[in-house]
Parts: sequence; C-alpha cells; structure tokens
Amino acid sequence: MASSGIAATLMEGGRTAHSALKLPLNKNVEEYPVCNISKTSGQAKVLQTCKILVWDECTIAHKKSLEALGRTLRDLRKNDQLLGGSLLLLAVDFRQTLPVIPNSTPADELNACLKTSITIVEAC
Repeated sequence: MASSGIAATLMEGGRTAHSALKLPLNKNVEEYPVCNISKTSGQAKVLQTCKILVWDECTIAHKKSLEALGRTLRDLRKNDQLLGGSLLLLAVDFRQTLPVIPNSTPADELNACLKTSITIVEAC
C-alpha cells in the first residue's frame, strides 16, 4: 500500500493506505482513532493472516494513521504486542513532504510526522 494514489498505481496490486486499511478521516479530532474495519470482513481476515504489511511513502501519512493501524491490528489479532505482533515495513524518505494539515503551523506539521509517533518509539 502507499500513502498517495500515484505511488499506489506504480505498484503491482497496490492500493492506497486509506483504501486498504479504511483509515479514519477525522484523525485530527479523535484522540485514539481506529480503522473502520469490521472483525468479520474480508479485510479483517487479510490483516489477521498476512505476514508483512508494506507501506510506501509513509512520511506523508499522519502519525495517527499509523497509531490507528496499530490499535486495529492489536484488536483484530487479539494480541497486545506492538502492531498485534505483525511486521510492518515502512518505505520512507524523510526528505519528502511532511503531512499536510489545513490551517496549521509548521510545528503542527512536525508534530504530526511519523518520527513523533508513539508506535515508532515503541518499535525502536
């Protein structure tokens, strides 16, 4: 999966992260967002059984998107480990664009960056 539609079209079978994970659109409002995936859906079965998730261009994703994925995987896999015990490969170039947040300051954009995510800190 990829954060942008352009990158997703360049990958064989690629999808955007919002499409693949049903990421919440109101992540700036909710303190602890989760993905909108039903436990009985086909997407849930794929996330429960997959060995690795690959996320390209993750630098333009909001940190709460990654945290929502982590909460969702913990719930779907019934596993309290980081990301539900699954492996996540982040394809990243931090020289690229930071997350875009409407009506924000540069400090808000830096705070939304993946480098400040609790999930990333736990993984290190």
